[in-house]
Amino acid sequence: MPLPKIVTPTYELVIPSSKKKVKYRPFLVKEEKVLILAMESQDPSQIANAVKDVIKSCVLTRGIKVEDLSTFDIEYLFLNIRGKSVGEEVEVLVTCPDDGETKVPVSIELDSIHVQFDESHSRDIRLDDTLTMRMKYPSMNEFVKNNFSASEVNLEETFNVIMSSIEQIYNEEESWTTKDCTQKELREFVEGLSSKQFKEIENFFATMPKLSHTINIKNPNTGVENSIVLEGLASFFG
Repeated sequence: MPLPKIVTPTYELVIPSSKKKVKYRPFLVKEEKVLILAMESQDPSQIANAVKDVIKSCVLTRGIKVEDLSTFDIEYLFLNIRGKSVGEEVEVLVTCPDDGETKVPVSIELDSIHVQFDESHSRDIRLDDTLTMRMKYPSMNEFVKNNFSASEVNLEETFNVIMSSIEQIYNEEESWTTKDCTQKELREFVEGLSSKQFKEIENFFATMPKLSHTINIKNPNTGVENSIVLEGLASFFG
């Protein structure tokens, strides 16, 4: 006599960037095992594949391509899948900024963590009176690097992120898609930007939507109230 099948519950959420509603399920033990092994390896490629496979397996709505999702979409999806899989709360250890030493454990309800949008943010960067550059959000690989890599980002990586995040350059008459450009052409274009134009690109990344949550804690040693902003998926598993 075969063993009974366990019915896995399903849930719904709205993808932040597209506002599209999707159905998903919690990850199973076999998927959690792969995820834990990948995290322990600290290998960005293994982590990327594990996170991608978990999201692909758990999102039940057809037509969702993980590779096409924004960084903050991936973070939000993964956080919710994780919440429904192993618990609705997560405990993080935060350092009180008033003395920079005291660590305090804080329990956070995952349902209270959302993607925050900056009203001043725009994907279009005006380069001059005629040219505009349209940006796209970092890829799956950048998501893993930003969240789980302990190495410092160098200038070369910064240029690579910028080049991979340019979608197109256009004016009223023509449009140049970066898919049709070589890496050499893109690099020469970015290196030819003025300091002011480059700061506009930096502002795009600084103001882009992000997984963010503010917590208020009291330092037990000094009695000082601290307000701490947690950003990025890794902050909620520290």
